[in-house]
Amino acid sequence: MTFWLVICVYALVCVRASAPAGPWDAFNYAPKSRTVYPTAVKEVHGKVQNARALASKGPATLVGNGSWVALDFGIEVGGLVSLNFDKVSFGSSIALSFTESPVFISPLTSDDSSYPSANMSYDGVLSVNAPLPTGFWTQPSARLRGGYRYLTIVSTSDEPVSISNVSCAISFAPHFPNLRDYSGYFFASDPVFHDENFLTKLWYAGAYTVQTNTVPLNTGRQVPFVQSPGWLNNATLGVAGPIIVDGAKRDRAVWPGDMGIAVPTQFVSTNDLLPTRNALSTMFAAINPSTGALPESGPPLSQLGSDTYHAWTLIGTHNYYLYSGDAAWLQTVWANYTKAVAFLEGKVDSSGLMNVTGLRDWARLGGGGHNSEGNALLYQVLVTAADLASHANASSLASAWSANATALKRRFNEVFWLPSAGMYRDNDTTTFCPQDANSMAVLFNLTTSPERADSVSKGLTRNWNDLGPVAPELPDTISPFISGLELQAHFASGNDDRAMDLLRREWGYMLYTNLSVQSTLLEGFTANGSLSYRSYRGYNYDPSYTSHAHGWSSGPTSALTYYVLGLTVTSPQGLTWSVAPHTSGLSAAEGGFTTPLGWFGVKWSLQKRTFSLSIGVPEGTSGSVKLPFSGKVVINGKATRVGENETLQMSGGKHVVLVSK
Repeated sequence: MTFWLVICVYALVCVRASAPAGPWDAFNYAPKSRTVYPTAVKEVHGKVQNARALASKGPATLVGNGSWVALDFGIEVGGLVSLNFDKVSFGSSIALSFTESPVFISPLTSDDSSYPSANMSYDGVLSVNAPLPTGFWTQPSARLRGGYRYLTIVSTSDEPVSISNVSCAISFAPHFPNLRDYSGYFFASDPVFHDENFLTKLWYAGAYTVQTNTVPLNTGRQVPFVQSPGWLNNATLGVAGPIIVDGAKRDRAVWPGDMGIAVPTQFVSTNDLLPTRNALSTMFAAINPSTGALPESGPPLSQLGSDTYHAWTLIGTHNYYLYSGDAAWLQTVWANYTKAVAFLEGKVDSSGLMNVTGLRDWARLGGGGHNSEGNALLYQVLVTAADLASHANASSLASAWSANATALKRRFNEVFWLPSAGMYRDNDTTTFCPQDANSMAVLFNLTTSPERADSVSKGLTRNWNDLGPVAPELPDTISPFISGLELQAHFASGNDDRAMDLLRREWGYMLYTNLSVQSTLLEGFTANGSLSYRSYRGYNYDPSYTSHAHGWSSGPTSALTYYVLGLTVTSPQGLTWSVAPHTSGLSAAEGGFTTPLGWFGVKWSLQKRTFSLSIGVPEGTSGSVKLPFSGKVVINGKATRVGENETLQMSGGKHVVLVSK
């Protein structure tokens, strides 16, 4: 039976099996209800009678123009505020302001989401003018606030106003009745970090970040941007919803590069792939029918002119198919997919490299011409395209794309390898070595030997300060997006201690700094840890514009599952799989995820000279197991001879492996 006639059994929405319950559930940041309430009062100014009662739904009275109270929801939330006006006068009025970071709590303005402004007050407040109604009030839906932790309520008249029952109706992940019902989990203790639960908390912070980025279809940021002061989140984001966007607060649009990190997070935590399918469908629906060019971003931004984000859409197509096995959907986009691959291949010139002319990217400087980052992405496109074609019974395309990938890898190493640095240079005319291309070269297997991969891994550490890597291609910037790729590159090259060091430096800072929401992950920050990310590169020196819930920063979530736990799928839905734990200085780890085939789980422990590994995967599957060291091996109670560096082959079901030095 040909590929196009295979009946899919994936049933995306139905694959919501719950992960096993355990102590890890205590670290899940997702709220227990879709209606959330403040957990504390952060600040009070002026005369606010009984202010503390607002943290327990009780009444409080604001007296006098300018009196205000800032409420803390405890975690990143987003949606529509409701409250009761218990007692009002004819002239009573209030205003609401919102912020993710406590730094920007203000009765006069929210943190910025519509547009970055150096005065940090573009968005302003939501005014609720006199005469106020008595009873229940809800924020207008168009004024939805996608991401915040702190809500400030200020009296804007001399007349008193009594309020109670302040709440937020969560708008994100609208198809999840129970936001905490994850289909995956991870659990490990960190023996080095100041919080032993750091790794588990970080895994869940990444998962929750991506949940907050999964939004209803008609809740995008308005473009053209509303005039200041103001914001509107009622734009249509694509062809269907729910849909995955870049950030909870902003931009609230589909960005395929961001999805390169966010979708693996989504897979291992919630297996909620419907928003990904809708996002990819949106990108392919906007293809240029003449050239095959894909947009850089989804509507309403709909920005054009990015060869790298074009590539990320194609890489994301393979990710989605690998996780879902959604053959029916792939059939609907196949013609546009092949046209989009041809668009990039058409940019390969006589040098054997792609000449990058669509310069928009993740904010890095440079990037044009024979650029190593762009060509690394093209290589990954060709490798994954060949794999997709093999599943689509398009053998001639698979062969051609595979051959082109091989040729590109050879030229990549001939042109970009800089022996004096032991790294890859940015392009064929410079000598500086960027973080992005070098991380991708290792992660995408562009390196020609383990020694070269190790050299790149070591070289990347030359960019590090106490808080993480300062990207040479975007000075004074620490980018969790690119660092997420670097993190995986260190693991992939066998430098586990280096990976854990990076994880603790950068994400340890993000998750615990009092500048952040301490539940979801920052879009980026400066080399000294300030929120003035990209100030000189499009964000107009407005630190309040920086997002605190950006899915592209969630790289550790999938990395902890894929490398530390060691569990990955190697063919659609996990029909084949791999288990290769990186013990990384830990004594134990456990977790797993769900695919349409069922539950995939791993649990391992390391005590003195004995490594114990338990595997539980669906019957009918098969996989490989690579042990962290060689020795005497017992599989399911039976002693087995295993050679050094040998990979074990196993069928589905439950297995217990013991290895002793």
